[in-house]
Amino acid sequence: MNWQPFSAVFVTIFLAEIGDKTQLATVLFAADDKASRWLVFAAAASALVLAAGIGVLVGGQLERFVSPATLKRVAGVGFIAIGLWTLLSR
Repeated sequence: MNWQPFSAVFVTIFLAEIGDKTQLATVLFAADDKASRWLVFAAAASALVLAAGIGVLVGGQLERFVSPATLKRVAGVGFIAIGLWTLLSR
């Protein structure tokens, strides 16, 4: 098994998720004394797995119509645009 794609996806997604609104929402839910920490963890993990699954399914279908090189360019431009928007917004 080639671990390079696994490592690249893991590191990219992990870094993208640290400190984002999803993590902050999870922190807020976990801070509620009435919520079980394990329940919050299970719900958040399930939601992230489902969202990733949708991404994999959509990406698999897109690849049939658009070349992987074009998808990489579009994703790269999208990440740059979001980064610029984040840096320039107040």
